[in-house]
Amino acid sequence: MSLRRNVQGRLPFEYEVIKDEGTVTSYGGLPLVVDTMRSLGLDESVRRHVELGKRSRQFDEASLVEAFVLLMAAGGDCLDDFKVLSEDRALCRLLDRQLPSPETARKFLYEFHDDALVEAARAALPAGEVAYVPEENSALRGLGQANVEFVRAVAARGRAKIATVDIDATIQESHKREAKAHYEGGRGYQPVAALWAEADLVLADEFRDGNVPAGKDTVRLTERAFAALPAAVTERRFRGDSAFYNEAELKWLVSQSIEFTVSADMGKELRALCQKVPQEAWQLFEERGDETVHLSEVEFYPGEWHKDAPALRYLAIRFTPRQGKLFDEGAGPKYLAVVTNRAGAVEKLVRWHWEKAGTVEHLHDVTKNELGAGVLPCGRFGANATWYRLALMTYNVLSALKSIALPPSLQTARPKRLRFQVFVIPAIVSQHARRLIARLVDRAMRAVEAVAARHRLWALRPA
Repeated sequence: MSLRRNVQGRLPFEYEVIKDEGTVTSYGGLPLVVDTMRSLGLDESVRRHVELGKRSRQFDEASLVEAFVLLMAAGGDCLDDFKVLSEDRALCRLLDRQLPSPETARKFLYEFHDDALVEAARAALPAGEVAYVPEENSALRGLGQANVEFVRAVAARGRAKIATVDIDATIQESHKREAKAHYEGGRGYQPVAALWAEADLVLADEFRDGNVPAGKDTVRLTERAFAALPAAVTERRFRGDSAFYNEAELKWLVSQSIEFTVSADMGKELRALCQKVPQEAWQLFEERGDETVHLSEVEFYPGEWHKDAPALRYLAIRFTPRQGKLFDEGAGPKYLAVVTNRAGAVEKLVRWHWEKAGTVEHLHDVTKNELGAGVLPCGRFGANATWYRLALMTYNVLSALKSIALPPSLQTARPKRLRFQVFVIPAIVSQHARRLIARLVDRAMRAVEAVAARHRLWALRPA
């Protein structure tokens, strides 16, 4: 039977609003997120490590953390989005509890902020300095420890022996009154995150104001990141940009026998050395559309410590324009450098160093654009730090869900794809013989894969 085209161009149906009986949800696959958290013990870790002085009588700390992860996994990026999920009666039946209101969620975040810690950090500033990082309160530290235990629980499902830790800062633009100017000229915050590249799991993070330099106190976060790794890891590696090019960082990496590559500052002395490298000492690396890239190795000792450091190498990278640009006469090649303690060919090491762009920089892209980290909820520093940490925790939960329960075709799926393929599946919820049943509408095998994923996740929990 064919439908004649409506002369007005309208689609051939009418809407009819019916009462919500709590029997239908469009989020039939979203409970898999909670299954992942509970199957790997994240709920118990939160109960052990996160204890708030004040909280809602209706929700404990673990259920509130679950709610935030659900919100971000579903695509929510502000507290008001809790209203959409909390009013989905069928979804709440599947979760076996009500979800918090925006106001309850806001009060929860406020518990992670402590004005006294902010004032103490400001008061401890040396004369002339304005950038500081407040100490975390016990609840925020506990949330970080819960994340560490979750990472180790995920890692225990595999046989990971190698860990490459990539650390990088990112800018979160913000127009809030409390936001501070950052180096790109705007205002916002500049948190730092550490990613275990092979496992695609966030190990640690530190929330910072926008005016805090990325190179400030780098060893603190590096130590926390490597301490979070499971004991089974025997080969430890590190990649960082020029923010980590400081004597304290390099000394610590060497003292811990960690292999590393770090982008070096291109100062006058190092640049002069690169310019003196004879043409025959440069090896061709890449031919690009507008430039040619060559590599070489130079001997460089910027300080007394470097002369005694074991096998530190400086890898020089030269970018030569293919053709001069108008009004750019006389512009010569550009130079970059990487310092490393790793053996091996220069080309291989440079390629490995640049792979960081596909790991921790990808993390920043996903968390800010798809998991809510780009929109901070309020002006309170500790509350924003918690929101950011919960976004990173959501990233870890989705990474675990993909690696443990979902089919190979979804192993590299971004959150947006997971929503279309897994989370947004229509479900009819009913009660039968004391069993709560969610009948998933099967489209292109999505429902079958969701059921299989749930069985894999619950097989992880002890009987």
